[in-house]
Amino acid sequence: MTPVELSRTVLRAVRRAVDGGELSVTVPGRAVVTPPGPGGCGDFATTIALQLARPAGQPSEKVAEILRPYLLDAPGVTDVVVTGPGFLNISLGDTSAAALVEEILRRGLRYGHVDRPAGQIVQLHAPHEVRAVVVMQATARILISQGALVRTSSEAPPRPEWTDILGAHVDAFGTPEAPAPLDVNVRPVPAPADPTPLGRDAARWALLHPAAHDRPRITDEHLVQRESNPLFRVRYAHARTRALSRNAADLGFDAHPGDVQLEGPRPSDAHPATAHPADTHLTDTHRAHTPSGALITALADHPRILRTTAEARTPDRLARHLVTVADATLAFLPTVLPFGDEKPSVAHRSRLALAEAAGTVLAGGLTLLGIDAPDHI
Repeated sequence: MTPVELSRTVLRAVRRAVDGGELSVTVPGRAVVTPPGPGGCGDFATTIALQLARPAGQPSEKVAEILRPYLLDAPGVTDVVVTGPGFLNISLGDTSAAALVEEILRRGLRYGHVDRPAGQIVQLHAPHEVRAVVVMQATARILISQGALVRTSSEAPPRPEWTDILGAHVDAFGTPEAPAPLDVNVRPVPAPADPTPLGRDAARWALLHPAAHDRPRITDEHLVQRESNPLFRVRYAHARTRALSRNAADLGFDAHPGDVQLEGPRPSDAHPATAHPADTHLTDTHRAHTPSGALITALADHPRILRTTAEARTPDRLARHLVTVADATLAFLPTVLPFGDEKPSVAHRSRLALAEAAGTVLAGGLTLLGIDAPDHI
């Protein structure tokens, strides 16, 4: 069950409770489903009970208890736990990871994008400053991924080096054609130095990774090929997933989504602190802290990140999320290929599919930020 399907399952539970006379509310159009927060458990959590408490005229904990049996009755749901003020923590069957991976591989770089126009029209206007123009362009791409129609403009034409080196473009500049002056609605803290000497990818990352209110660092730290550089980790994790696919082909097997539980401890072959105990025989609460569980959680959260990034117009959220996905990917990758005299198994094919899904999400996120995702590093 994918996050989208689970959201529909939650709405069906609300509708059944309403039809059964246990709740008197209007069924909402959307139920937000996210990875569990601190104190939560299972695969996903929803705040639908807190959302419905006031219109239902009942405490959120009571609403959650009403919805719990309907959720437990849904196919694919193995457990539902109510925590805190009414959070519903949902555990899914073993097929949830496979369904998520299948969805990612099917949608490719468009995983997390909406399929239909949202009807939202957005005008973004930036000052004549390099960081503002780059942030505006990345914001526009993310908004478009969520179905918005976007027009970008700046107070003056971008400098040639912004366009030629950074790939920063705008639809229009100046305000002569506008019936009234446009409000500047993209105004991050300006770059303290010219970022173009860093090259396109490092410069865009330097401008996009910090929050808009933070002063970006325009230094060579964004070029170093080591773990301390978040951009390197993201691009390296993507390249490693591609290398694993090539290595697996040499060993005679390919990817197939399925159960990714580990069969035993794995060595750390390329990344510090990646030796982990087996995932087998773990509860849902503990599985989120295993290499595969952490990665699945991060990948499942990607559509929500894109949506909230678009709503808040903060591309730095996407950049930080890609670092989370990359770190989870690097911790998981040593488990993918057979070790020693092992023969490729169904589990190896499933892990390879999960690794390829992670690479797809990393490539898709970098593309939205206007940054290259190389297959080789």
